[in-house]
Amino acid sequence: MEITTKKRMQIFSGRGYEGLAEEVADHLGMRLGDVEIHDFANGEIYVRYRENVRGSDVFIIQSCAPPVNTNLMEQLIMIDAAKRASAKRITAVVPCYPYSRQDKKGRSREAITARLVADMLTVAGADRIVSVNLHTGQLQGFFDYPLDHLTALPLLSGWVTENWPGEEIVVVSPDAGGVRQAEKFQRQLPNASMAFIAKTRTGHNVAKTLGVVGDVEGKTCVLVDDMIDTAGTICGAAEALIARGARQVLCCATHPVLSHPAIERLEQAPIERIAVTNTLPLPTGKQLDKIEVCSIAPIVASTMKAIFEDQSVSELFDDQNQ
Repeated sequence: MEITTKKRMQIFSGRGYEGLAEEVADHLGMRLGDVEIHDFANGEIYVRYRENVRGSDVFIIQSCAPPVNTNLMEQLIMIDAAKRASAKRITAVVPCYPYSRQDKKGRSREAITARLVADMLTVAGADRIVSVNLHTGQLQGFFDYPLDHLTALPLLSGWVTENWPGEEIVVVSPDAGGVRQAEKFQRQLPNASMAFIAKTRTGHNVAKTLGVVGDVEGKTCVLVDDMIDTAGTICGAAEALIARGARQVLCCATHPVLSHPAIERLEQAPIERIAVTNTLPLPTGKQLDKIEVCSIAPIVASTMKAIFEDQSVSELFDDQNQ
């Protein structure tokens, strides 16, 4: 018996951020697959695929926006349902990896929750993970199968060069831990220099700025971070830069978490413009005139196409996605 096999790609979305999933599907000239998801009276989640996924390359897109735990659990159940429906390969697309900041033990008796999430995705049945701008590169080591680490830095650096051509730019890391990411960003901006903020943490979501390392006087400073949560770090850094004589401060961040009181802080902070991506939805109540959203849908779509066609993902980013 001889059979000529054909590959089939299907895309499904959880309820975390269907708008991004629809945009990704549009870029691929596809439609989202039909899946039934609803909640039982006690809050448990029910998932059933309404179309055949047997033998398919299934991509499950879920943004772990608040409520984070509910959306994470929903994606795990979707992965399990696809596995039990005999999908050939399951790729979990997690634009903003949940619990990414809990990647090590900073104090005794703490959990390494980022590793726990990796284990949960593995046990659920994921064969591959796609995520954007992990909090730290070491998260890649938590997986025993491929993780495609995408970068939004070219998208954000393009926003800077398009809107502020000819400016004397200083790329600033808001803390010492983000220097490597800031260096990558700097390499994409011709003639830009580097600086970083020295800070310390006095508690969860509480940061204290200690000083500025680098020459920022009279220059346009671009703060680069992987996420804005309560905005304490970014706003403290912006104030420190202005105090040191910076001409203006811009901000580029991949994940707009924007927990309370981020919007109030950003509105009052001496930040001219803020660029974020749509890895997470930006609800109406969290929109400011100074915030501009750059879409990562083309990046995610190109990556998914490369995975399906067994092509190199790194070549899409000139090997800058590590």
